[in-house]
Amino acid sequence: MTTDSTVSAFRHPDTIDDPLTTVLRDGARRLLAEAIEAEAAAFLATMKDERLGDGRARFVRHGHGPERTIQPGIGPVCVKRAKVRDRAADDGDGDGGERVAFTSAILPKWARRTTSLDALLPVLYLRGLSTGDFQEALTALLGKDAPNLSPSVIFPLKDDWQADYDRWQRRDLSARHYVYVWADGVYLQARMEDDAACMLVIIGATPEGKKELVGFQVGVRESAQSRRELLVDLKARGLAVAPEIAVGDGAMGFWKALDENFTGTKHQRCWVHKVANVLNNTNVRES
Repeated sequence: MTTDSTVSAFRHPDTIDDPLTTVLRDGARRLLAEAIEAEAAAFLATMKDERLGDGRARFVRHGHGPERTIQPGIGPVCVKRAKVRDRAADDGDGDGGERVAFTSAILPKWARRTTSLDALLPVLYLRGLSTGDFQEALTALLGKDAPNLSPSVIFPLKDDWQADYDRWQRRDLSARHYVYVWADGVYLQARMEDDAACMLVIIGATPEGKKELVGFQVGVRESAQSRRELLVDLKARGLAVAPEIAVGDGAMGFWKALDENFTGTKHQRCWVHKVANVLNNTNVRES
């Protein structure tokens, strides 16, 4: 009886055979482990002169923490955190000083994703990616069932992003001085609403020539009230010095609100908007 079979196994649609990514991920795992070990060794080297009363070294290696999976941009990587023991604190043999703990800068204790991936997630959300779609959308890049991207993880991140925004909106502006400011309205329709929201944005230039995002809020682009609320809020948080020049798209609501809050600031029509308006209302004929 023959055992030969002519049946060929088909690749599962959700399975991506990518040897290059596998090699990169394996290499990243080895390099990360080496870097963590080198970081712990460097810490011990700086503490080598610290001794206990009986002459033993105060700081020694103490194995590793439990293995965990972090999510970089090339897919999940399993790592272990290097641990260092402070014998003085553990044995009660010391000068009464505080316990010194080794903390990895490469792999923080509670890290589950790389900083670059954390920066990518809010951008994708603002672009219209729904909370429940993160894991499915990033599967091709990060691997099937990419950890730490499930809806239960993304929901708390939304709260963190909102908290960051609220803190930024309340920051003190009393030490800020802007020579020029630019005001514009940016329409957003990330989730295909019938009525797109308008984000009112103000960018300022410092005397040193550095551009900064001064403030923004959702409002009505043509509304003087929306512009007024934004400028009043900036002034209430300490922006007392009036800019020399304000550049806008020509909407009368902005100029009216500006004169009410920053008397003396000169008006300048944005040339980009002006040229666009002229072209939109001019019949251009080929010669």
